[in-house]
Amino acid sequence: MIRRIDHVGVLVRSLEQTLPLYTELLGLTAETPVALPEQEVRVAFLHAGDGLIELLEPMTPDCVLAKVLAKRGEGLLHICLEVEDIEDTLGRLEAAGVALVDRHAWPSPHGLVAFIHPRAFHGVSIELRQRTRPDEGG
Repeated sequence: MIRRIDHVGVLVRSLEQTLPLYTELLGLTAETPVALPEQEVRVAFLHAGDGLIELLEPMTPDCVLAKVLAKRGEGLLHICLEVEDIEDTLGRLEAAGVALVDRHAWPSPHGLVAFIHPRAFHGVSIELRQRTRPDEGG
């Protein structure tokens, strides 16, 4: 079951250049950027009321997100939905024939996550997230 929209992910070339747009011009509060070497990405979460915006910057020129950036440019990357039971959700989607990037959830610094292929939802990449601790923020 879907609990809520957790965050939207935005692909950027540079966190250093992008963060001031959101913090200084829009007044959002940013968490400290974090490097995720296993995913070859740096991320920074911004608090926008009850919602979050995740900025993602590729760490290497040949990683998956760098290739997406080269092909599509900066902009909206995904919508993340918080779910109660991620494995159950993935099982139901797979049984319905939905194209998945991840058949099983994997641990991230912010809970368990998995991605649905964009072709399944008319070009929109959907991330599913299950919090593993009540205090998990962005």
